[in-house]
Parts: sequence; structure tokens; C-alpha cells
Amino acid sequence: MDSEPDTVLGLFSSPGAQATPWASVSALLDEAEVCWLSTVRPDGRPHVTPSSAARSLDGVCFTTGGQERKAHNLEHDSRCVLTTGTNPLTGVDVVIESAWYRMGEAVVAGDIRPYRVAPVVGFAFGKLPTSSRTRHTWPSR
Repeated sequence: MDSEPDTVLGLFSSPGAQATPWASVSALLDEAEVCWLSTVRPDGRPHVTPSSAARSLDGVCFTTGGQERKAHNLEHDSRCVLTTGTNPLTGVDVVIESAWYRMGEAVVAGDIRPYRVAPVVGFAFGKLPTSSRTRHTWPSR
């Protein structure tokens, strides 16, 4: 996620709102203690789980057990979404629509699998006092 995305302020932003720069979104991802990973079950139902993650390798990386639901889901369907933010009505919430890439088999140790999620589209939702909807898109992905 080190490459710069195209950034556009959304239609439902408050008058005078500014787009949230990717550098600010990136910093929020670096500081996040918990991300929520949403995957798709083989029957099409959503699956959401909290996870710790770290930004690295031009994406967000996390690990999971090979027998866990999210690992099965990602093997079946690579589409996923990572979200993080704040519960109060102030601050910024972040959504990253992604495709996962399991790292090389050489780094798979035992039943723990590392994954890297590369962003395709990202959203920053600025909250009170000024609402903003920012869309970040990586054209080369």
C-alpha cells in the first residue's frame, strides 16, 4: 500500500469537506490494534472476525490457522474486506476492499498460514464534526 492511489471525495460529504489523504488513512491502519476481516463462505454467507494485522509488503498481513473458517473461506473465494475505525461519532473509519494472496508455501509453518491483503479500493469515512466520504483506488490492481 505504499503506492499512491487515485483519491476522490464522495458525493455524500458535508459542504466544505476535504478528502482524507491516503497518508492519513495509512497512518490509521498502522495504529489500528484490531481490524475486522470479512470473508465469503462457500455458500455465499458473510463471515466477519476480528484480527490483528500489520502493514507490510505493500499490503496488510495477518496469520490464521489452516483449519480456521477464514482460511477455508479465502481458499474458496479471495474477495475480502478489512475494516478498522473508532466507535465514537468522531474520527475516521477505514474500509479496504481487497484480494488476498497467501504467501509462499516455504513460510507456512505447521498449521499457521500467513496472508497478505493488497488493497484494490479503500474508503475513509470522516465523522463529526465534518462528514466526508473519500474513495481511494489503485488503478494498477
